[in-house]
Amino acid sequence: MGAMENVNNREDRIPAEAREILQSMASQWDDVVDSKALQVIPLKGAMTNEVFQIKWPSRTGELSHKVLVRIYGEGVEVFFDRDNEIRTFEHMSKNGQGPRLLGRFPNGRIEEFIHARTLSACDLRDPDISALIASKLKEFHELDMPGPKVVTLWDRLRNWLSTAKRLSTPEEVNSFQLDSIEKEIPLLEKELSGPHQRIGFCHNDLQYGNIMLEEESKSITIIDYEYASYNAVAFDIANHFCEMAADYHTDTPHILDYSKYPGSEERQRFVRLYLSSSGNQPTESEVEQLVQDVENYTLASHLFWGLWGIISEHVNEIDFDYMEYARQRFQQYWISRPKLLGSVGSPPDVVTDVKYGMYRAAV
Repeated sequence: MGAMENVNNREDRIPAEAREILQSMASQWDDVVDSKALQVIPLKGAMTNEVFQIKWPSRTGELSHKVLVRIYGEGVEVFFDRDNEIRTFEHMSKNGQGPRLLGRFPNGRIEEFIHARTLSACDLRDPDISALIASKLKEFHELDMPGPKVVTLWDRLRNWLSTAKRLSTPEEVNSFQLDSIEKEIPLLEKELSGPHQRIGFCHNDLQYGNIMLEEESKSITIIDYEYASYNAVAFDIANHFCEMAADYHTDTPHILDYSKYPGSEERQRFVRLYLSSSGNQPTESEVEQLVQDVENYTLASHLFWGLWGIISEHVNEIDFDYMEYARQRFQQYWISRPKLLGSVGSPPDVVTDVKYGMYRAAV
């Protein structure tokens, strides 16, 4: 999920079961000098798991063999079913859509290391790279995945809200106005759902750290399928646009800059490329409809990741200011809501919370 390397060797972070698998793998490679002499490089930017690149010294003097070790975050099973995620991973791998699964251990797995570069925040705004992403995302959405092809977004939001309220203090529930959020979810479901919505297999977390680019072939690989499920494709594209406000490789990775949210022309270009990537040219009305649907689904994206932030604060030990991140996502929800939904559902007034510095619904 991230790609910035920390050169400190952290072999102590790799569980014994994983080291045994790694050593067994390396012992089968003729050019590895010592299968036990693994070099562990933490990859920064992950907010759900800990991710490490593993290398071994070779007889040629180069570190030729690389794999990826993913250690699952504590408590993150509240967000998704790990067995389902593994099945998705294996299915994607068999269909050439991502890295191969090389091994599993109780709290993680070993994956093929993809020899491509992980995108950076600024890459998402590069027109050429954005065009590649649009085309790849359309291909992703059209995958025929096992299991029921039903939208999961709304049930997931309700489940996450219930968990967030259970884990939060009364002060946090009040400050983030989770009771008001509870009323917003069914309203959004009613307003955003409809027979015209395109449903597909969605990644649901298309931030730059989950996209890799092979420079020579200009091929895109989408990785990390933990949150993947069937949803309205507009939600997936909305998530991607919202992620343009983030840069998880700064000294303040939790800070979002919504001045970087793509403008109307950029959003239309992405949607047009997305719709035309299958070979059929979309009509202007089709482009306009999906652009508007995407804008509306940014509201669901803000609730989705706002609730994720609150829960993560209580279950995850990764060094990230989850509460501040949640605050910004909810703030953006209340700011954007009047423009996108008008007075639908009689939205509550919004006031500033002094302690949390956030916009919240008045009661």
